[in-house]
Amino acid sequence: MTLNLRDEAIRRLADGFSSEFAEEVAADERFHELLMELADEFVEKNLPIVSDEDATDVAYELMIGVTTKSV
Repeated sequence: MTLNLRDEAIRRLADGFSSEFAEEVAADERFHELLMELADEFVEKNLPIVSDEDATDVAYELMIGVTTKSV
C-alpha cells in the first residue's frame, strides 16, 4: 500500500469513528475538568475580575459554552 493510500485509509477509519469519539470525550469527566482549568486560566489572564467567585462563575459559563462534535 502506498503512503497516499495508507493515509486515505487511516483518514477514512478515523472519520468512521469521529462521532463516537466525540460523544465519549464529551461524557468523560476529565474533559470537563480540563475545560474548566483552561477556562479558569483564560479568565485569570484576560479579565480584570477581582472576586474569585465571579471569576469562577465566568469561567464556568465559558466552559459550558464549548461543544464537542466531530467535524
